[in-house]
Amino acid sequence: MATPERVTLVVGGAALGALSFAAYQKMNQPKPRPMVPISTNKKPLPPPPTTSATQQDVDARDNARTILPFGFPGPMNDTVYRHAYVTSYNRRDRNPNWVAEHFTADSLKKVDGVDRGKSTFKEDDQIPVQFRARLADYYKSGFDRGHMVPAADVKNSQVKMDETFYLTNIAPQVGDGFNRDYWAHVETFCRSLTKQFSNVYVFTGPLYLPKQESDGKFYVKYQVIGNPPNVAVPTHFYKVIMTESNGRYHSAAFVLPNQPIPDSTPLETFKVPMDAVERGSGLTFFDRMGPTKANLPDLCKETKCQIVLSKFHEAKKTAAITA
Repeated sequence: MATPERVTLVVGGAALGALSFAAYQKMNQPKPRPMVPISTNKKPLPPPPTTSATQQDVDARDNARTILPFGFPGPMNDTVYRHAYVTSYNRRDRNPNWVAEHFTADSLKKVDGVDRGKSTFKEDDQIPVQFRARLADYYKSGFDRGHMVPAADVKNSQVKMDETFYLTNIAPQVGDGFNRDYWAHVETFCRSLTKQFSNVYVFTGPLYLPKQESDGKFYVKYQVIGNPPNVAVPTHFYKVIMTESNGRYHSAAFVLPNQPIPDSTPLETFKVPMDAVERGSGLTFFDRMGPTKANLPDLCKETKCQIVLSKFHEAKKTAAITA
């Protein structure tokens, strides 16, 4: 097991890697085009002018019928809609691309009878059999079945809590020091935002980020678990957050390495621009915000972005000190 000093150095390097990645993604990137708000004009739009380029596109699509007479192979991502969240599942990696949730102070209130102990991890029958993550894939893998939407976010419904245990809401996470500790603190931080903001929207998901090796080149390397090995182990995880109160929006994005992180590490160590997560994941967040998205105020300037220890972790920390 790594010493505390070693863990600190590793995490520091990983955090720097995330920040360097954000800077790296900005290099030689074209300026994004301004986003056009969704039109509220109900009048039908005129057809596009007929041009040679448009006709070429039509011809190319028609020609696809001769190229693909037996079907379109993919890639396919499965969108699964549940009461607790919406997720996009990646068939190749056997992990979600993203899981989206929305919560408020009222939705976080615990309802009597809702009990995590009644929930069990389960494979998702909405995914074709050959592409599912399986319970056996995690057996003796050395990784936790890490929730993207945590069960603690849906204590108001047993149905919702049960839904968080589908493997389409799960990805392999390092246990001690991450899933059971720092990552849990970040989840608690997200819930704490409802004390200040009316609505909290969170996207959570895995990343597979490049790392510079000794030869100076960048490589993407990650472990794969299961038998056969199909489930990818992310190098990092992200949380993209947007809050709203009285029509005012704020946002922040965080990228955390999938490894032990000391509780003493400031959360803002892992703060990155939202577009860095977008480039690293191939996703687009909050696109319906239109031009407003580019100028969303920084959440960490409106509130203090810091990890919040739950009562369980506070007691655990106290016990460790007094032991």
